[in-house]
Amino acid sequence: MTAVDGPVGMSKSQYAYQVIKSRITGGSYGPGYRLVLGTLAKEFRVSPVPIREAIRLLEAEGFVHFEHNVGATVAAIDPVEYQHTMQMLAIVEGAATALAAPHIPEEALASAAELNQRMRASLRDFDPIAFTRLNHEFHESLYEHCPNPRLIEVVRHGWSRMAAIRESTFSFVPGRAEASVVEHDQLIELIRARVAPEWIENRARAHRTATIDAFLAWKNEQNESEG
Repeated sequence: MTAVDGPVGMSKSQYAYQVIKSRITGGSYGPGYRLVLGTLAKEFRVSPVPIREAIRLLEAEGFVHFEHNVGATVAAIDPVEYQHTMQMLAIVEGAATALAAPHIPEEALASAAELNQRMRASLRDFDPIAFTRLNHEFHESLYEHCPNPRLIEVVRHGWSRMAAIRESTFSFVPGRAEASVVEHDQLIELIRARVAPEWIENRARAHRTATIDAFLAWKNEQNESEG
C-alpha cells in the first residue's frame, strides 16, 4: 500500500500527482483506464480531496480526460498531437544538438555510444517502452551540452509532451528501432569529426524526420485497412 506522506516538502496531492503520472507514462494505466477517486484515496490512505486535485492537474496537462457520468479516465493517444510534437522536436532538438556539438567532451560521447550499444543489444528482446527510455537518455546526453539554456528548456518540454502522449513510434513500427540505432552511430561520428554545425543539425533533424515518416506510413496503412 502506498504511504500516506510523500517526500519531505511535498503535499499529499503533489505526491499522488507524481505517482499517478508515473503510472500513466510508464504504461501501467493505459488509455481509457478509469481513475476512481475512492479507490485511489483508499490506496493512498487520504481523503478524496488530494486525489481530486492531482487528477485536475493531470487533466490540465492532457494526461486525463473527464467525462460526465463516466468520471476521470486516462486520455486516449492523439496521433495528430504526436506528429506535431515530433515535428517540433525535429527542429529544436536538431538546433540544440548542433549548438552542443563543440562543447560535448569525449567522455560524454563515449557515454552516448554506450547507451546506443545498450539500445542495439535490446533489439534482440525488444521492449518499445524500455527502448524509448534509452533513446531519450541518448539524445539528452548530447543536447544537454547546448550553451543556450532556453533552447534546452524547449527541447525538454517537447519530450514531456511525448510522455503525455505516452507512445513512441517504436510501439507502432518496431522495425524503425534498428535504423534509429544506426543513425545514432552516424550522429556520434559527425560530432567526433567536428564537422560544421549545420551538418550535425541536418543529420539530427533527418533522424527525427525519419521517425515521423515511419509513423505516418504506419498510420496511412491503418487508415487504408479500416477503410
